[in-house]
Amino acid sequence: MRRRAQPPPSPLPQRAGIDPVRLRLPPDPEGAWPDLGDYLAARYAGTRGADSVARLMAAGRVLGPGGQVLRAGDPYEPGAYLWFHRDVEPEPRVPFPISVVHRDPHLLVVDKPHFLATTPRGSHITETALARLREELELPELSPAHRLDRLTAGLVMFSIRPEDRGAYQLLFQRREVHKEYEALAPHEPALARALPRTVRSRIEKARGVIAAVEVPGAEPNAESLVECVEAREGLARYRLTPHTGRTHQLRVHMNSLGLPILGDPVYPRVTDPAPDDYRRPLQLLARVLAFTDPVTGAAHRFESRRTLQAWDDRAGWEAGAGG
Repeated sequence: MRRRAQPPPSPLPQRAGIDPVRLRLPPDPEGAWPDLGDYLAARYAGTRGADSVARLMAAGRVLGPGGQVLRAGDPYEPGAYLWFHRDVEPEPRVPFPISVVHRDPHLLVVDKPHFLATTPRGSHITETALARLREELELPELSPAHRLDRLTAGLVMFSIRPEDRGAYQLLFQRREVHKEYEALAPHEPALARALPRTVRSRIEKARGVIAAVEVPGAEPNAESLVECVEAREGLARYRLTPHTGRTHQLRVHMNSLGLPILGDPVYPRVTDPAPDDYRRPLQLLARVLAFTDPVTGAAHRFESRRTLQAWDDRAGWEAGAGG
């Protein structure tokens, strides 16, 4: 089997912890793009990036291998690489810190706060755990081993060295990481008597649609163990153990049981709060990660040091105090 050629190194430095965009120019057997500007105009036509890429090229901020400045009139060369930094709009600062739980030469485990995205996506670019950690810890090659919803707090793993990234990501792909979550949701005595319960269903999420849905009667692709740990005053703490990793899986499964997680702005009803509304955080916490390190062979078990506010301060959580 022919080994795929590796792209040349990026000529651009890290900026605010964000990787530059890398493009490899595709084949052009019909000669549709006589020059580089024609290709980029066609690629980004009808998107917000069209004007931005044109400005970057005019300003000499689109580079080829070795740092060569590329211009719109340069000949189109199929297979060539180019890099540029996207223009990033200022983002509201998420006013909660990230705590480091573990760091060694290969692995970083952190305790992510609510409201902070794990990786750049959509309008969240610089205000993400990845961007902050790369900059704050001076780890420019840091990569996520998995992802955690922006609204969910708790443990997230990153690989420090590029050569280790695949091994840590494979742990999650092979479901070799034991994960436990804690959630606060209504206590329904009749439902609680039916727990513990393993929930299985097919969850699908369409691109651009906020809420995921369960498909009745379809082959399951999501499985979660739901246990009630403690209850008081109409509220209960639940231990949730996912055996798969579908988008919003635990939130969907809790809602399907009639136990929507406290503070969920999507299930059972989409409320769409403002991105900088930090009141009443979703009461869901990635509590435990346990696995055998694929690089060092060490047995790891990490536990979040965070707590869910509404358990001990329901009135404060409802009033939007703290977070």
